[in-house]
Amino acid sequence: MNRTATDTPAKKLLLPLLTVLLLLVGFQSDVQAFKWETAKYKGQDHVTLRSLKTFYYFDKITEGTYIVLYRAARIQQGKKTPEIEMKFRSGSHSLVMNGVLFKLSHPIIKSNGRYLLSRTDLVKLVDPVLRPSHIKSAKSFKTVVIDAGHGGSDSGAVGFYKVHEKYYALKVARMVRDQLQKQGYQVVMTRDSDVFVSLANRVRIANKYPNAVFISIHFNSGGNGRANGIETFTISPVGVPHMGRGVRQGDFRMVPGNITDSASIALATAAHSRMLLYLNDSKYGNDFKIEDRGIKRARFNVLTGIRIPAVLVEGGFISNRTEARKVHSTAYQQTLAAAIVRAVNVYRKSITR
Repeated sequence: MNRTATDTPAKKLLLPLLTVLLLLVGFQSDVQAFKWETAKYKGQDHVTLRSLKTFYYFDKITEGTYIVLYRAARIQQGKKTPEIEMKFRSGSHSLVMNGVLFKLSHPIIKSNGRYLLSRTDLVKLVDPVLRPSHIKSAKSFKTVVIDAGHGGSDSGAVGFYKVHEKYYALKVARMVRDQLQKQGYQVVMTRDSDVFVSLANRVRIANKYPNAVFISIHFNSGGNGRANGIETFTISPVGVPHMGRGVRQGDFRMVPGNITDSASIALATAAHSRMLLYLNDSKYGNDFKIEDRGIKRARFNVLTGIRIPAVLVEGGFISNRTEARKVHSTAYQQTLAAAIVRAVNVYRKSITR
């Protein structure tokens, strides 16, 4: 993967969260007003997982190798809410929610017999995912900006079949465009041919449309040909570094992308969960057996500079011989495009108040 950063398989048992809207799961209307059980750890604010259980009306919390919060499906406020399982592990940045992997901004901590979740992860991940209709920065939209990664002199990664990433990205982007247009969306393409578009121009194009969402399509490489799976990136919250590197002073400055970081994580959840579902269930075409590399935080230029909900999806490793064969097939490309289109609809409906 080569994306510029600035200095400043789904579980069948748990498919309800992947196949229906992400719905309100608690009666409380304000995270800030709730009396959380809090703690400080290394100068950062945390809340206990016990209070998470209370606020979101989980039925139980169990402790073992994993700390598991579970809530059964039910009818609430006249709506059916899905079964929800959240799995944490002490000392880990990983959260698995209904079979989908999220990378937390800070690890789960055990202190004085209590398990602690950072307030950043509560406000910028857990709450937007569970209650997208409460995201203040999420706006109704009819425009989707589709960004086909690379192009022209910037070829991106070279796949096992000697086909460049830019080719796959544009092909899938065009499929997404055509399907969205048939559904009545206005679609803006940052590029619609094999031309070079600077990162700054991609940001400029996106920011011309204040009531829109932005989806950047890429394919991955690396890991000596062994790495595989899909991953989705969204903006790092203030104080959280780019994935894979340490904290820098610039990470504590708000960037334009942070205006909609809660909306972006909800959009990322819709995109990533639908890609996993569509690519791993023969009901939607083929069971491609694609691994889940998670929803992650990053400070790519296109994420830091864009003022609308924005995600960057990596649709598979073209450097991996087995996965490259899948990505190279029209069936895979069509399934991936259909998943992205479905994600746009799911996100749009989920933010309706």
